[in-house]
Amino acid sequence: MSNNLRDISMFVSVVRAGGFRDAARSGELSASTLSGAVRRLETQLGVRLLHRTTRSVTPTEAGLLLMTRLGPALDEIETALGVVEVFRENLPGTLRLNVPVSAARLVLPKILPGFMKKFPDIRVEIDAEDNIVDVLSLRNDAGIRHDDKLDQDMIAVPIGPRFQRNATAASQEYLDRYGRLSHPRDIEKHACILNRFANGALASPWEFERDGEVICVTPKNRLTVRAGGATDLAVNAALEGVGIIHLFEDWLEPYFENGRLEPVLADWWKPFSGLYLYYSGRRFVPPPLRAFIDYIKSSE
Repeated sequence: MSNNLRDISMFVSVVRAGGFRDAARSGELSASTLSGAVRRLETQLGVRLLHRTTRSVTPTEAGLLLMTRLGPALDEIETALGVVEVFRENLPGTLRLNVPVSAARLVLPKILPGFMKKFPDIRVEIDAEDNIVDVLSLRNDAGIRHDDKLDQDMIAVPIGPRFQRNATAASQEYLDRYGRLSHPRDIEKHACILNRFANGALASPWEFERDGEVICVTPKNRLTVRAGGATDLAVNAALEGVGIIHLFEDWLEPYFENGRLEPVLADWWKPFSGLYLYYSGRRFVPPPLRAFIDYIKSSE
């Protein structure tokens, strides 16, 4: 029976992940192990559970029925085990978070050290990326994102500053050479440094606001970098006078303070809402995540 339950659990993970490789990446098993488990289950039941092609893995009618009936049951088992674990003394546990690179750079450094000092038995794993992912299928306890990117069945808890701004800046060398700007439309005449989101879309147009007037400007991309991992390259290019950059104010603030960058059109910077820690409202909240939620609430 225990072997059957293990194979069923692997089958469910493959269906939820949409394939053997993705399921293997989100767990601690190889794709071949997962494939073997599904084959054993198919042999035992005498029916095919998955349609396999070189590009995709999808459940058959029988597989979908099995998934529909057993998926929630496995979730209940996981929840029950989690409830029992609460009664262990000195529960260490692991908190797994999926966060954007900006949160790892600007928000968590102000929160995480204090949390880990208060809860020395809790281990923390941070997966920093700018892709919008299903945090549950990747075995994360929670994620951090802006509220416009959250699913409706997620519970959201404010984390970090409640408002942020994208700042526009350039080096003194660049502005001395090409002139200072007095209006957002002036950006169209300048070389700019752009970010490209993880989904391939450019972070453009740039949006500005003052006294209720909103202006969107499409900048000329002298340099384009992938948001997140290459952001430091973009900042360095701005420091070296390559062009004008448009980025989180907190990211650029140290360079404003030391004079290496000059704010550009600061009275036009538009505020937007801050980040949220989010997690499933349908699953048991593991103790490390509950401790983290309570900690950030008490730190507001």
